[in-house]
Amino acid sequence: MNNRKIKILSVNLSKERGRKYPVKELVLNESGINGDAHSGTTRQISIFEKSHSDYFRQLTKSREFESGEFAENLLVSGLENTEVKEFDIFKINDTELEVTQIGKPFHRKFQEPGHYIMPHVGIFCRVKKPGTIKSGDIMTFIPKIFNILIITLSDRASKGVYEDLSGLKIKEILNDYFQKTNWRYNIISKIIPDDAEMLKSIIRESKNNNTDIIITTGGTGIGKRDITVDTIKPILDKEIPGIMEMIRLKYGMEAPNALLSRGVAGVIDNSLIYTLPGSVKAVKEYMQEILKTLQHLIYMLNDIDKHSQNKKL
Repeated sequence: MNNRKIKILSVNLSKERGRKYPVKELVLNESGINGDAHSGTTRQISIFEKSHSDYFRQLTKSREFESGEFAENLLVSGLENTEVKEFDIFKINDTELEVTQIGKPFHRKFQEPGHYIMPHVGIFCRVKKPGTIKSGDIMTFIPKIFNILIITLSDRASKGVYEDLSGLKIKEILNDYFQKTNWRYNIISKIIPDDAEMLKSIIRESKNNNTDIIITTGGTGIGKRDITVDTIKPILDKEIPGIMEMIRLKYGMEAPNALLSRGVAGVIDNSLIYTLPGSVKAVKEYMQEILKTLQHLIYMLNDIDKHSQNKKL
């Protein structure tokens, strides 16, 4: 599925919402398509697969539909049976489009009972790299894979004195979570000693690897070798204090020792980062709460407003 080729059959635009009309080319800037009604939103560009139009025509015994009648900017062929997800990329020459939403409303005249196809197969994108798109161009489909890094900080575990159970538990929980969200993902685990410079080096390297989520375990206490929080907190671009405060309060009411963790959550560059204690029990408690807001934070970090997407267009 990676790098699949899709042919653009027509390019269409309109200054008004509703159906669009074929044009010679689309000129894209950071806000969307020059002259199109959806420029400036996270739904800047709509894509529609021709086979869905053909299927709809057969079901409704309608005439052949013209390009743009489903309010699509790009009518394409070759996208059928491709599982497109949010954050996937379509590359056209030097232009790149990022998927922001799957499904869209369509004009009332197409709303035949039982034949609502656009809410299921229409694709919205935004411009990642501007350029020009023409009929006949080829799109390359590049699926998004969420890169996740788990870092266990422990002098003894790094020497093999005991097994890294907390890191394994985080991986197990994340595997279950991402399989349920149906997002593609890749998890890398590292075990290092309680070494601030080594931790900083791994964090710097994670930027080059486009890491989306970093979770550390261990080193959140007050011991002399507990350096995780002291290393991470100063390099956060933004802290998200509410997550860890709520966790400490919730579990500290029953087990006061939970209040002693200094764990932090925040953003470094384009990565979400969480520092968890080293015990398996604490990891399970922390991850249970972290995952409640993780998906929403990913949308926020990528400037996608899911609330506005759910409003009637």
